[in-house]
Amino acid sequence: MKIMEKAAAKINLTLDVLRKRDDGYHEVEMIMTMVDLADRIEMQELPRDTIIISSQAGYIPLDEKNLAFQAAKLIKDRYEVKHGVYIHLDKKIPVAAGLAGGSSDAAATLRGLNRLWRLGIGDQELRELGAELGSDVPFCVTGGTAVARGRGEKLEFIDSPPGCWVVLAKPPINVSTADVYGKLRADRIERHPDTAAVIEAIRQKDFQALCGGLGNVLEEVTLSLYPEVRQLKDCMVRLGADGVLMSGSGPTVFGICAKESKATRVYNGLRGFCKEVYAVRLLTKENN
Repeated sequence: MKIMEKAAAKINLTLDVLRKRDDGYHEVEMIMTMVDLADRIEMQELPRDTIIISSQAGYIPLDEKNLAFQAAKLIKDRYEVKHGVYIHLDKKIPVAAGLAGGSSDAAATLRGLNRLWRLGIGDQELRELGAELGSDVPFCVTGGTAVARGRGEKLEFIDSPPGCWVVLAKPPINVSTADVYGKLRADRIERHPDTAAVIEAIRQKDFQALCGGLGNVLEEVTLSLYPEVRQLKDCMVRLGADGVLMSGSGPTVFGICAKESKATRVYNGLRGFCKEVYAVRLLTKENN
């Protein structure tokens, strides 16, 4: 039997860092939602006790360094599954882009193996497993739209934002999340996003207020380290996207547009500036 799972990319509508914790992690508060750019994960049971991963993408690890591999090993060990599994990753989400591609693959693997092996694990338990793999994985297990706190594992699910188009652009560089957080001085952040105002804008389906409330405290660090990201953000603003923000620690920048015609104009304008550009819909409860 084969199981297929979709692993959607996430973007941060807000990303705030409140303080550095005693355990070395940062206390965050951020609003995450998903877009219709997705990897496809195919899983097939193997008779021998092994995990095999393949992908058409030549730039990702296919061993224990891969988060999907780690997810499969975690669920096999925790539930004493003696079967093996073959996992194929059809990659569409850019790697090391601030879009949680690896985390979403891991979450899809947890969901798929739960079905393949009929383990009957509930969503909360799947999210707890995901938290052992990475801070974004619990959110990716369920998807939707959520406020994430703590290290990102404490989730409060909220309404979907108003439907819109999202143009994503990734410059040809990779950004280390650890490096960005390492250079962030949480005690010197001058302007924090107003998370409560953005939650209210989403609740009211107020697109303009949502655009005005976008904010990411990691932008200042990444934009100072990588001028290409600043240039890309400035270009997207000039092209007329309604709201523009860097996702996660970067380097992907996204623009949200109320109308498809504007998204198309932004997309076409960026194509000459950046190779990896995508125009997709925001995933809402209506089109998920």
